[in-house]
Amino acid sequence: MALRLLKERGVPIERQRFTLRELSPPTISKIDCDAWTRVRIILMNGIESNSIRFSHAAARFYGGIQQSLAIIRRVEQHQQTMINWLLPADQSPLETTIGFEQVAIEVTAALALEEPDHYLAAIYRFGLLEDFDHMYRFAALMDRVEGKDANAILQGYTDILPGRPTSVEHRHPLDDLRRPYDHTRASMLSKLHALTLVGGEHQTHDYYMTIGPMFADPSARQLYAEIASIEEQHVTQYESLCDPRESVLEKWLLHEACEAYNYWSCVESETDPRIKTIWERMLDYELGHVHHVAALFEQFERRDASEIVDSVIQTPISYEPHREFVREVLRREAGLGASGHDLVAREDEPERTRQYRARLNAKEQPSNLVAAGWRWQPGGELAIPTGLAVPAAASKVQS
Repeated sequence: MALRLLKERGVPIERQRFTLRELSPPTISKIDCDAWTRVRIILMNGIESNSIRFSHAAARFYGGIQQSLAIIRRVEQHQQTMINWLLPADQSPLETTIGFEQVAIEVTAALALEEPDHYLAAIYRFGLLEDFDHMYRFAALMDRVEGKDANAILQGYTDILPGRPTSVEHRHPLDDLRRPYDHTRASMLSKLHALTLVGGEHQTHDYYMTIGPMFADPSARQLYAEIASIEEQHVTQYESLCDPRESVLEKWLLHEACEAYNYWSCVESETDPRIKTIWERMLDYELGHVHHVAALFEQFERRDASEIVDSVIQTPISYEPHREFVREVLRREAGLGASGHDLVAREDEPERTRQYRARLNAKEQPSNLVAAGWRWQPGGELAIPTGLAVPAAASKVQS
């Protein structure tokens, strides 16, 4: 079934209601749920969070649309709460972190494969390899501090291998800004892809900034601090792909379209009947938001909303393993760096990035220390861990 944003009416805003009991639904099972269900829950929490963040920012600048922003924002606050509260209490922060990185890897891979713009697809592959390495570092940390195998969360869908080393991902801010798409020529799908990744990465950054200080283990605190810095780089990278010439109402309409696109993708792939019912309800709500904002867009800008969201979306985001694609990207593109808008060989990175990275890495490199001597092997929770000898340098970090 294709998605036609302006033809499918959804639920009108005045009929979008929640009870407090609905905001805290029964959780998924950490043990029994399919990993893709967890991936969808984490991503949709980030998509809703990003929409709310945009709505608050827009309200501070544009008084004429504050009422509509407030009404839709309250609905999306409740949508986000219902979705976020699906995660179980017995899932540790590190286990949730592994889930976040699986989202980053698999969703970015799916979007890179479908992205019609070659430059945008290359940027997504570039970020993908960095999230791939983050997964490896956090898996090592979880093995060390909790004695758990990250594959219990990943369920064999996603590899646990080093990517582009986290310690070389640090770049000068000017080398994380990318060339934006041209909003007058880019496909709607390209715009929705960029917004999807902004939402996912911004959520990851905020989660790491919240969770990192709660660990007592110094190596965990340092690793979260390091990777949170990279996640800020990723947010900067992906949001810079969005054309700043888009009007606020154009951006708002795209945010609502992005939510509808993602919920539709969840509906198309969800295997848990109870969770699928939630996705269907949220899709109907978001289609109502699309039509409300489309009417505002036409009222204030005197333009047809079909200029922005007229495309029929035929293919949902694929929630399936992208192992071979990721491995091929790793073989071909692990050695890339960035210079301004462009991706270059790492030896061609500008001096400003070299100096920036050297300063950050001058004392310690937590991502290297936490994974020193560690390699993932199947059944890590069932056997005595091997290869976990901690070098002297790492011991100092943990002491």
